[in-house]
Amino acid sequence: MADTAYISQLVNGKNPVDALRALAEQFAGEIVFSTSFGWEDQVISHMIFADNIPIKVFTLETGRLFPETYYVWNRTIEIYGQPIHAYYPDNNRLEAMVNAKGPNSFYESVDNRKECCGIRKIEPLHRALAGNQCWITGIRSEQSPNREDMSNVEWDEGNQLVKFHPIFSWTLDDVKAYIKQYNIPYNTLHDRGFPSIGCLPCTRAVQPGEDFRAGRWWWEDQSKKECGLHAASPQPLSEGEGLSKIILVK
Repeated sequence: MADTAYISQLVNGKNPVDALRALAEQFAGEIVFSTSFGWEDQVISHMIFADNIPIKVFTLETGRLFPETYYVWNRTIEIYGQPIHAYYPDNNRLEAMVNAKGPNSFYESVDNRKECCGIRKIEPLHRALAGNQCWITGIRSEQSPNREDMSNVEWDEGNQLVKFHPIFSWTLDDVKAYIKQYNIPYNTLHDRGFPSIGCLPCTRAVQPGEDFRAGRWWWEDQSKKECGLHAASPQPLSEGEGLSKIILVK
């Protein structure tokens, strides 16, 4: 297990680019960034690619993404000339689920939805993270009440690695300003009321006054709308605590 208190000391006080450089050196060849091509992820991809930071960038290709997401994915590769590695669901598991329950079984129950997320996202994520020691994400604290209990450095118990959120304290206005300043390509769904973008069948635009993630799995009556990729740890990490554990919910 990595000492997350030490990692916090390594990155805190640095700007995001310098923090990413420090972690790339600390975890050379064993550090990855996951992108879903949203605002925040595009900012971090720019930081990594524009500064040639040796961090592998990957995405989860669920097979149910928006056309706009595929467009910005391709545009990002064109602009930066850097690879974005795609991880796909296990074909046998996906075929078995669809053959048994149909293509849209996730609308029928929470269990079915979690099964679909597990096959299309969680299992490919485990493969993408295997063999790595540090996972970079675009999480920001203001995005969801469930994420306000997190800190910018976390221990991911499910995947046995450190997670770092380089723009954790940024506001949405900060993110937009950075995108405008550097002319970074972004998903145009954001301009049409989609603050959080996932799979096409499971995401809708949000209405004024609705929660940031109200458009995700909108048919479910639940307080915590997370697919299992990220979950909040009980307390933020403070110096001297050693390991702050974050449990991956399946």
